[in-house]
Amino acid sequence: MYISRNLDQWNAFLAMLQTAFEQGKAQDFLTLLLTADERDAVGLRLQIVSQLLDKNLSQREIQQNLSTSAATITRGSNMIKTMDPNFIEWVKQHLDDVEKN
Repeated sequence: MYISRNLDQWNAFLAMLQTAFEQGKAQDFLTLLLTADERDAVGLRLQIVSQLLDKNLSQREIQQNLSTSAATITRGSNMIKTMDPNFIEWVKQHLDDVEKN
């Protein structure tokens, strides 16, 4: 699985992100690093993953509902296929928990 061109930078980001979450600074940290458009894109990706895992809609219906490109939906679908099934179950569980609240 492709993670990053520079694994050291990616790991440094993940460590800092974990620290930010542990200290209640995650929103500030991500706001510092991401533009409004990037934050929106991350939110869209989460919606795409959620709808793909829900399996109630076709990729075309998801694309239309979320007003995004077919390539973005396909990218999400392809990434899901490469991930460990146990991790995907974890994601589903937590997405379900988020949607209930």
